[in-house]
Amino acid sequence: MELREIIEKSNLEIPKERVLFNELMKKYTTFKIGGPAECLIKIKKVEELKKVLKLANENNIKITVIGNGSNVLVLDEGIKGIILIIKIEGYNFYTLDNKKFVISIGAGEKIPKMGRIFLNNSLTGFEEISGIPGSFGGAVRMNAGANGKEMKDIVKSVKCVDYLGNEKEFSNSEMKFEYRRSILKDEKYIVTEVKIELEKGDKEKILNKMEEYSNSRKEKQPLEFPSAGSTFKRGKDFITAKLIDEAGLKGLCVGDAEVSTKHSGFIINKGNAEAKDVLELVEKVKEEVYKKFNKKIELEIEVIGK
Repeated sequence: MELREIIEKSNLEIPKERVLFNELMKKYTTFKIGGPAECLIKIKKVEELKKVLKLANENNIKITVIGNGSNVLVLDEGIKGIILIIKIEGYNFYTLDNKKFVISIGAGEKIPKMGRIFLNNSLTGFEEISGIPGSFGGAVRMNAGANGKEMKDIVKSVKCVDYLGNEKEFSNSEMKFEYRRSILKDEKYIVTEVKIELEKGDKEKILNKMEEYSNSRKEKQPLEFPSAGSTFKRGKDFITAKLIDEAGLKGLCVGDAEVSTKHSGFIINKGNAEAKDVLELVEKVKEEVYKKFNKKIELEIEVIGK
């Protein structure tokens, strides 16, 4: 039985407008790159997620999960099976004492949106991270960070569902946070809710810090072009963007994929770049950096697809 037939005959109880077939993934990634998803389902509730996972297990269907579509490169051939976009939203504030607050946040909530909400509630501790263009689920999974702070610094616990539909909650220490990774990079869990801890602060100071970080991002990063964010990981004993710059690779292009002239740690889509262009450019950059500095650089973005 074809995947479409399996899904249409199933009782998922998910509105049809959230179940799409042969949908181009370029619509759902910040890179604006990606071939067709065999089936794309937008998940808004944990129970919906469990039903889809049960169907996938019963029919041996591959599951791929993305959040806000940042930090990923979807291949031109697209993705087989079911692609889940986690859109579980909502948030609640809990007071620990007069100064400290715990906030539970749906995995699909966007980081910039929550940054504004924390500002309006005079909560500090999130300013450095507030400009990251992702969802909480994806940010926790890869321990996203900016301006010297990472998700591990504020996360209390993370609720997940495994691929069999079982719920589990990880504490901060159980998440095994490291630079741009967590236990969720190695084990198959889907984030549904994140709890973080912030403190009451001075609203004007919080706003000033957020504006400072926002202005710095605009000044240093090529936000005017689609990208997946920082393309390469930082090295243990070197700054990757600096090596790319010193290798004279700024502005290097393959098709419409370009090493940004504004920040050489970013590969941007100047218009109609395809995944194959990005991957070819990545290999050229890796080769040149290794040839000139004897340093191996690694991708920070995740490649998804066939």
